[in-house]
Amino acid sequence: MTNDFLFDARYPSVDDLRKRAQKRIPKFAFEYLDGGCNEDVNLKKNTTEIREIELIPNYLKKHQPPSLQTELFGHIYDAPFGVAPVGLQGLMWPNSPEILAKAALQHNLPFILSTVSTSSIERIGEITEGKAWFQLYHPAKNELRDDIIKRAATSGYDVLVILCDVPTFGYRPRDIRNGLAMPPKMSMQNIMQILKKPRWAMETLKYGQPRFKTLEPYMPKNLDLKQLGKFMNDTFSGKLDEDRIAAIRDMWKGKLVLKGVASLADAEMAHKLGLDGIIVSNHGGRQLDAGESSIKPLIRIAEKYRDQMTIMMDSGLRSGPDIARCMAAGAQFTFMGRSFMYGAAALGAKGGNHTMTMLKKQLQQVLEQICCEKITDLPKYLKIE
Repeated sequence: MTNDFLFDARYPSVDDLRKRAQKRIPKFAFEYLDGGCNEDVNLKKNTTEIREIELIPNYLKKHQPPSLQTELFGHIYDAPFGVAPVGLQGLMWPNSPEILAKAALQHNLPFILSTVSTSSIERIGEITEGKAWFQLYHPAKNELRDDIIKRAATSGYDVLVILCDVPTFGYRPRDIRNGLAMPPKMSMQNIMQILKKPRWAMETLKYGQPRFKTLEPYMPKNLDLKQLGKFMNDTFSGKLDEDRIAAIRDMWKGKLVLKGVASLADAEMAHKLGLDGIIVSNHGGRQLDAGESSIKPLIRIAEKYRDQMTIMMDSGLRSGPDIARCMAAGAQFTFMGRSFMYGAAALGAKGGNHTMTMLKKQLQQVLEQICCEKITDLPKYLKIE
């Protein structure tokens, strides 16, 4: 199967996929995927400020055809990007975690499963042949934390991602209006929206109502929506500190990554505690509207810690040029969440393969255009003010 076969020329950009996705899924599900927090200030800054970064081509330099291959934690991936963890994926498009995990395996890219996604640790481990990463929302009880981590290790996951940027749930007006805050509720308005999207409804009937499948072993049976909200609030504290991270570091034998780093202070703590890498992120603009976009702290953190631990980034990337910009600014790898979810919602089972093929094509063109042979050389092409 060739890359051209996987690529649907009707949707050559993430924006095209977004528009198609909006037409195919209920409004409440699309707004959960698409929106940020408060007034969406940081959501908009994320992409806008990435695109302020400029690259300088070197046209007369002798060069070989470029390669997208990138080494990360001892594994050579086919490109320097992967699928970021996304909660409630099956709400936005049924079976989307499995769609994206299968595509990631085929394209030799990392897929990160969220604790609150709609596929289980075991199922994604099976699909990806143990090559997926797992993101842990920190449980309130150590016994639950230890059991979830043990399940990830047993399922073959080599990289554990711990999340530090959700000490509290973001204030998201759309989700509140749509009944997707905790506790969630299904309104007549939501039901009417579902009736207008028959393909989404049929796929949901096929794969079942979205559930937190990783967490089901710990849930009381037959929870209603109000009880589910209480369970989630009681089960997860969301807050990480030095002691909690140190306990996980002692327990986890694989690579350990801290996601949600947005300051030099937190990067310094991650390094002090012996973490293997960090993902600079502001949770896609969904947590702190008054904060910085992700690219700003990335530049500062990469300058100081690039040679001491692996520096990665998510939030705001929507294209191959965006990936190149972030890599030039100091990231050693990148992740995207919404971009792949738009693809799955727009094209169903073909959406993961299409989006990954498209991003590879876009990034390859950037490297060819600036005459850059290797991903690791991109910082040499950064325009310095």
